[in-house]
Amino acid sequence: MESAKPARVETRIRTQVRDWLQYGEELGLGPYYRDRHARPAAASDLELSIEISIEAVQTTEMAPRKILKESAAALITPVHAETLFGEKRVEGDTLPLIREFIGECTRCKLSKGRTKIVFGTGSPKARLMFVGEGPGRDEDLSGEPFVGRAGKLLTDMIKAMGLQREDVYIANIVKCRPPGNRTPEPDECDTCSPFLMRQIAAIKPKVVVALGATAAKNLLAMNLSLGELRGRFYDFKPAGIRSNDAAWPGARLAVTYHPAFLLRDPRQKGEAWKDLQMVMKYLGLKAQKPDA
Repeated sequence: MESAKPARVETRIRTQVRDWLQYGEELGLGPYYRDRHARPAAASDLELSIEISIEAVQTTEMAPRKILKESAAALITPVHAETLFGEKRVEGDTLPLIREFIGECTRCKLSKGRTKIVFGTGSPKARLMFVGEGPGRDEDLSGEPFVGRAGKLLTDMIKAMGLQREDVYIANIVKCRPPGNRTPEPDECDTCSPFLMRQIAAIKPKVVVALGATAAKNLLAMNLSLGELRGRFYDFKPAGIRSNDAAWPGARLAVTYHPAFLLRDPRQKGEAWKDLQMVMKYLGLKAQKPDA
């Protein structure tokens, strides 16, 4: 009985590794291998990756679950020296292709309670992109971001900048409504973020505006307060994705309040307007007074 235990453990680990690697490949990543040695001709990319991962589990004192959750940069390096969740070039990526790739997504638990996937809306060539937290009830029903009261305020903010809603692109960190409009959980953001990053790389905006703390922290990977993040530009490139346009250097990212917060505390509208004026100056837009 004792002699059979290692085989059962390896089978379980192999299943976990296979699921993990297949998830990465589903996101458009891979193939993966750790060393620069020539791989066996008969071995597939996935099978080779599994063998290397099994070897890592067997030759370290780390628990298999910990290995699977930790950054794969310490375990597997994909072809062309890209890390597992490092940069991946997507040639000819477009918004319709990204939406088709997402499909009727069931990759995280948010899919269980949604009505519609809220992909994004606006110009595919927008110079300005807004990223919020996640869909609310109205957005979940319509399939379009920012259509409720907060959406009306965002539309007014865009108009105050001298633009129309169709001139910009609007998306969220997650594409399915969190239950009760709660804040998206880290694993949900991590699952959905590769699709948002592909959207940003496909659009190639000059400026991305993060609406609220959740959007800002996820885009910038900084655990700072909104007050600490506001008031300046950040150099931003979509994590894990390289644009298929080598001439696009990335975007400038600004942080401001979420429209829903401004509805709860209208006193902060003046501060949000300062953030938008900074964006307008960079884009060469004519300043206009925002609606009351």
